[in-house]
Amino acid sequence: MATDFYKVLGVPKSASDKDIKSAFRRLARKYHPDVNPGDTDAERRFKEISQANEVLGDTKNRVAYDKYGEQWQHADKIEESRRRQGAGGFPGGGGGHGGQSFQFEGDLSDLFSGGGNGRFDSLFRRAAGRQRGQDLEHSVSVTLNEAYHGATRTVQLSTGGGPGARIEVNIPVGVADGQRIRLSGKGAPGMNGGKPGDLFLSIRVQPHPSYKRDGSNLRVVVDVPVADAALGGEVHVPTLKGKALALNIPAGTQAGRTFRLAGQGMPTPRASDPEKSGSGGFGDLLAEVRLVLPDELTDEQRALFEQLRASSTSEPAAAGDGGSSA
Repeated sequence: MATDFYKVLGVPKSASDKDIKSAFRRLARKYHPDVNPGDTDAERRFKEISQANEVLGDTKNRVAYDKYGEQWQHADKIEESRRRQGAGGFPGGGGGHGGQSFQFEGDLSDLFSGGGNGRFDSLFRRAAGRQRGQDLEHSVSVTLNEAYHGATRTVQLSTGGGPGARIEVNIPVGVADGQRIRLSGKGAPGMNGGKPGDLFLSIRVQPHPSYKRDGSNLRVVVDVPVADAALGGEVHVPTLKGKALALNIPAGTQAGRTFRLAGQGMPTPRASDPEKSGSGGFGDLLAEVRLVLPDELTDEQRALFEQLRASSTSEPAAAGDGGSSA
């Protein structure tokens, strides 16, 4: 569909030259690329506004546009063809549109400070030809320890025309597998003064032999001797902080029971919901009990287990059991 320049500037077709000039100044101030760095929508809008002002802000161009719409640039040829056919001439005649020269010195040089009219006009001339740089993707693999503590990586950029620059990037603490990190302005350079693109890091967190991640929580299996599970005792639980924690095992602990160690899980990125940050910005460590026996029983241990088995089977059956053992 053809662009309606009056709608672009937000003015009616009956708008005066002063109204058009005022609308353009207001919109150009709002959408200028230097005011909205890296915003491709603002840059596109600014180009539309500039084109609309070039047409409607010039009396001859506006007359041609009102008469011929999107074919306004060919008004002279259309009129010449009509003259040859005996039709009436187009008021104004002459050389037509003829190019992309912007006449902003008298309109907008006071919108931004510094540099004078020449610099201001140069900015506007360049704006229409500016192209934002391409966004780039790069995969980064990290260990769970690196995801916990944070890390750095040297990334070799590729812009399609061969290897590009090598840059060092920071991997934030708490990064998750599959997460996509945006580094603004670290992508391919722009053209004609355009802003550079962004670099997106696709994160892969390698599996850990001991821990399984559950959101910001960590799960770990802890071996507990059968005697400690039965009578109570203490075991040590490893953490990614590098220091093991003492965990009290109450008497009668069953296999599969899980103990929660608050604040000993993964760090939660500060940008996320603080209500889900756990204790002090960390998730929890969930320690699951796995009962273990000695590799080889001594005669004394075997005798004790025999006594335990005998005492278990000699207990009277519960009422209503029908005499069967559990």
